[in-house]
Amino acid sequence: MKTMSEQALEDDDGEEVRLPGLPPNTKNYMTPACYRRLLDEREKLVNVERPSVVNVVSWAASNGDRSENGDYQYGKRRLREIDRRIRFLNKRIESAEVVDPEKRPPTDQIFFGATVTYENLTTGTEHTIRIVGIDEADPDHGDVSWVSPIARVFLRQREGDQVKLPTPATIDHPARVELLEVIEVVYTNDPPKR
Repeated sequence: MKTMSEQALEDDDGEEVRLPGLPPNTKNYMTPACYRRLLDEREKLVNVERPSVVNVVSWAASNGDRSENGDYQYGKRRLREIDRRIRFLNKRIESAEVVDPEKRPPTDQIFFGATVTYENLTTGTEHTIRIVGIDEADPDHGDVSWVSPIARVFLRQREGDQVKLPTPATIDHPARVELLEVIEVVYTNDPPKR
């Protein structure tokens, strides 16, 4: 008879892998650096972490009663986490559309991979962002997902264009529309300078 935790682990096994963040019927754009990072993570999980955990689980299973064997139960749980992450990475890698910003012909129009310097005409401040894939977005460092609201208002715009960005209400500010002007568009694999 299986314990509740063993049954819960088995129920976890058939969990469907979902790809959060992508709108339906869209490509999973990413830069070459992100694609390489996903491949490296998958390789490490498959060739290093998973075999190590399998060895621990095998050793723990040979010790007898599995129902109260912490090494065995933790190891099985960790194996399921690793397998779930590998399935997720496989789906992301299979659906990847790798776009190298540095190979784009020179243009001042904004597409995936653009580093955009803009002025917020509402506040008078200047900002720089890079439009990247959902797996590499890091707003604290200026990397925003191409499906984010700010990236979507900039896509297909050019240097000198002005766009309106609706912003949600916060504790400090009511909802408003900010006016942004595109100052510069460059294509590079380097993160935005802060």
